[in-house]
Amino acid sequence: MSDRYPCGSLRRRAFLAGAAAVPILAGLRVSAQDPKGAAADPAVIHEKLGVPGPFPGRVVEARNPAMIRDGVKDRAAIKATLDRGLRELTGADHAVEAWRDFFEPGDVVAIKMNPVGNPLANSSAELMLEVIDGLKSAGVKTKDMFVFERYKEEFVGAKIHEAVPDGVRWGGLTPENDPSQLQLTWPGDDPIAGYDRDEFVTMNIVHRGNDPKDDRNFRSHLGLLITKRVNKVVLLPVLKDHGSAGVTGSLKNMSHGLVNNVARSHSSPDTNVCNQFIPEVVSHPIIRKKCVLQIMDGIKGVYQGGPFARAENPQWTWEYNALFLATDPVAMDHVEWDIIDAKRKEMGLAPVGAVGRLAVDADREGFDVRQPQHISLAGNLGLGYFDKKSPRGRKFSIDHRVVTVA
Repeated sequence: MSDRYPCGSLRRRAFLAGAAAVPILAGLRVSAQDPKGAAADPAVIHEKLGVPGPFPGRVVEARNPAMIRDGVKDRAAIKATLDRGLRELTGADHAVEAWRDFFEPGDVVAIKMNPVGNPLANSSAELMLEVIDGLKSAGVKTKDMFVFERYKEEFVGAKIHEAVPDGVRWGGLTPENDPSQLQLTWPGDDPIAGYDRDEFVTMNIVHRGNDPKDDRNFRSHLGLLITKRVNKVVLLPVLKDHGSAGVTGSLKNMSHGLVNNVARSHSSPDTNVCNQFIPEVVSHPIIRKKCVLQIMDGIKGVYQGGPFARAENPQWTWEYNALFLATDPVAMDHVEWDIIDAKRKEMGLAPVGAVGRLAVDADREGFDVRQPQHISLAGNLGLGYFDKKSPRGRKFSIDHRVVTVA
């Protein structure tokens, strides 16, 4: 197959699916020659952080009934809940100490939002603002912060940009509509837009209708923001179910939010391969190293119809009033899976792993069978802990801690 980009030289790092289980190379370096880079050298990767990070298996669920009431969010309550969750996650005496466990002066940090649940269940702007303040408390400068989503139009559509403080840059890896999902660059000097020709994951998965002789269709390239412009990422997924992946949490927020050419993972009802796609993308060494903190927004959750939360179906959302904190995306997503299934049971719906066009509730499902097993498969790849109980006596189980903020 011809290389139509072309994608760099023989030194390019093509991360092949199937090599995902190979141990991550120590001292991995990322090109830092981009003139848009800020204070920190994005090539400097902190070994103690990343996926599954310094707290494998630990998931803190911080509950506070005051975070949202009758659809109105309370920023002060969100701050108190976030601070309490961070202290529980890290063991720090003060939230500022906890932020400094992950971030330091000179860091260049991306904040990954999740606006696809607009208008009812997005990553909260109030939570984003508290994350920005937390980064400031750790010494990160506003000029070294980027708030982003993969698609700029979704970011703007949810009006998240209206809440971004002055000095913090925002946007999307894909700044304009790209039906092909293969475009890597756009005109202009946007510091967030574009994808890295030399950093990608290759899988033998092609979007239905695309040409299998075009090798671009086999690759998902990492965003330039991730590879060359920041050295750390904090992610704000949302508590939601998902029509193809079963649930969409921290793992899918990385696999489908940090690379291009993602529609091939579920391009038609009968070609759903999220089980394969999600773990393999998250296994890319740069993603593993730079995604240092997960803060799931569970203030308002979605138990049916996700990843969307459309105004015509408000009955499928509910006020859960919790934030989830972890460095382990597998453990976090397993906890989320349990919560979603518990809510579905309460509402008379089958578990997410049992529904689909070929299974239960066929009339309301879009894919043949949902695939929440991507979470356990990610655990098999060493991306985190999946088991609720230690297998064979080993200390590899989820430590789900629930704390309440009055």
